[in-house]
Amino acid sequence: MILLRNASIVDGASAEPRPGMNILIEGEIFREIGEAPIATADVIDLAGRTLMPGLIDCHVHVVATLVNLAQNSLLPDSLVAARAGGILRAMLMRGFTSVRDVGGADFGLKLALQEGAISGPRLFICGKALSQTGGHGDLRGRFDAREARYFERRLGALGRICDGVAEVRRAAREEIKAGADLIKIMANGGIASPTDPIFFLGFSPEEIAAAVEEAAMANTYVAAHLYTDDAIRRAVECGVKSVEHANLITPATAELMVESGAWAVPTLVTFAEVRDGKVRRASLEAVSEARRLAGPLGATVQAVLIGQGVAPLAGEVAAHGADRRSRRYEAAHHLVQHRESKANGTDRNTLVAPVEEGQEGHLRVQAQWRESVGRNPEPDRDHHV
Repeated sequence: MILLRNASIVDGASAEPRPGMNILIEGEIFREIGEAPIATADVIDLAGRTLMPGLIDCHVHVVATLVNLAQNSLLPDSLVAARAGGILRAMLMRGFTSVRDVGGADFGLKLALQEGAISGPRLFICGKALSQTGGHGDLRGRFDAREARYFERRLGALGRICDGVAEVRRAAREEIKAGADLIKIMANGGIASPTDPIFFLGFSPEEIAAAVEEAAMANTYVAAHLYTDDAIRRAVECGVKSVEHANLITPATAELMVESGAWAVPTLVTFAEVRDGKVRRASLEAVSEARRLAGPLGATVQAVLIGQGVAPLAGEVAAHGADRRSRRYEAAHHLVQHRESKANGTDRNTLVAPVEEGQEGHLRVQAQWRESVGRNPEPDRDHHV
């Protein structure tokens, strides 16, 4: 057992940090917490440093090392893996102790983390995201005649192509066999793909339902890339549970999501990066309306803010969901949002594990309580447990 002595605990449960606290850890369980001295052999004196729960990011692409995803898919697997290791370590050092990769990461990266070959947060994966020909996961341009399977097993590719119910079923089963924790489909057009504008729909209802059924048989769920309201409603009606992005959702569809037990992962970085001011305003208004609806409908951030978006900028992946939000919310409010969210994305009980006796969780220790969270660490002063 390890004793963390003289910590200042911040977890969103209290308005102010709780100084002078001692935390006894047994394995991954907070065995005892209090101000009274606790006797144990292994003691780490935090000397008043801030101790907070590790954050969870529900929408990342740890193999996306380039802004140009088509170019990224052609990189050598060895280079992508090495870069992904750096990305994962940077995420951990920003305070994220669990992340959900929704396109690209494979079971090998999970094993590398579990074995300690690389350092980083716990990793939940979907394997390759499923896309129809010409969909959001098909990064071939209009004049690229290469076979779709050319990209299928490249580590740098975020998706794979499947057309028709039979192919969707096979692809979903193969990803689950390969270690996927969930299934991801591209059910809407996007910005990063070359041949499907944002208003395109992806997959037929029958194909989406097939993916949902395959996921359910493996006791998991389907996440879907979705921007427009029509695409969101269609996917939720087919059984999709995790709505990625949800930029243009309407109040009526937000209500449908809550009634269906679905949730949204609005990757806020897209709002900042969208150059079209009209689209950007509509996106922000849509998410604000979804947040308003969640309260009276009794949903804790279902169809609201569950994840933090991650996007590659200048070769470095940053947790921009947390970074962007920290400019609009006080850090304590930010943690409360995490605590109140259902962690459907990672199939765990809470997005931020409360620092309470009997709970399992990961911790971040930093030199002082800052006004915002998710920032880069201070060398030799910030630590993670």
